[in-house]
Amino acid sequence: MARHQGRGMASINYPIGMNLGGDPSQALVHANPDGKFTVALSAIDLGQGMKQVSRQIAAETLGVPIEDVYVDTADSDTGPHDMGSFASRGTHRVGNAVIVAAKEARGVLLEAAAEELEVNADDLVTDGKGNIHVRGAASKSITVKAASQAAQFKQGKTISGRGIFLIPLSTVHPETGEMSPVTAYAHACLVVDLEVCDETGDVKVNKLTSAYELGRALNPKMVEQQLVGGAWMGMSHALYETPEPYYPNPEHGGRDYNEYLMPGPGDIAPHDITVLERPAPDGPFGGKGPGEMCANPVLPAVANAIFNAIGVRIDTLPITPEKILRALKAQGGARPQIRRA
Repeated sequence: MARHQGRGMASINYPIGMNLGGDPSQALVHANPDGKFTVALSAIDLGQGMKQVSRQIAAETLGVPIEDVYVDTADSDTGPHDMGSFASRGTHRVGNAVIVAAKEARGVLLEAAAEELEVNADDLVTDGKGNIHVRGAASKSITVKAASQAAQFKQGKTISGRGIFLIPLSTVHPETGEMSPVTAYAHACLVVDLEVCDETGDVKVNKLTSAYELGRALNPKMVEQQLVGGAWMGMSHALYETPEPYYPNPEHGGRDYNEYLMPGPGDIAPHDITVLERPAPDGPFGGKGPGEMCANPVLPAVANAIFNAIGVRIDTLPITPEKILRALKAQGGARPQIRRA
């Protein structure tokens, strides 16, 4: 029995969103009388952090504290239209729509404040702490709360904004039909170090090393968490998870997560991540978002690392010990490849 060391690499370009009629997202922003703001969306937060990022984008655009912004992803029947939470489009499409809506709401807010302060709205600035003051004269100010109350109860104004973002429709080549379905791409490169036992077919992942280019990281901690979690989702797909041989009849399948095969805490390996920030020209504050890209490079990198370790190519997932042993038997044993440092 021998345990063979292997290293595999994969790099990807990942499209952000799709060109489905412009792939539009809409957002609504309105102020309450207490100076708090609500952002209404139909895009759903699936755990990818879209509500938090939308909250940050709205607060930054409005010029108010982030704790004064609430994001409501209520109901696609009653909320503003959105194409959906797919294709890693949330930050890019929804974030841009939130900016448009927040800018419109901010304009009304400053008009209300200007009326109370008896100045021109163009001379007003927000401090991000809940105050509006005259540029160059900080002592002449009004709180966002007071301006919101004045707008609603005194001036008869609705501090609200509507926003929509859609990408330009791609031109279509008249002869080939070729078109570009996206406007932005994210990029990643991932290296897996692992070892394969040639007697049991067991694979042990020792280390992941990755670099992700995903525009500007609007919330670095959330980005890192998503990259770590997404990579292990990819590892689970590569080596563990499958409905076979039960699909499409689940009668004898796993009944819960105690029986469904996934990596556990003892299988987790160190992951060294580098985030490369290259702000997207058409992204909200330069952001694109990692999305599904987190998991994608792991699968081919694992397959390449197994080939590097024992010299067999396996092109169906998951790469189980059974598949490895059958491949080794067909090949006549392990044939380790050259491993570059």
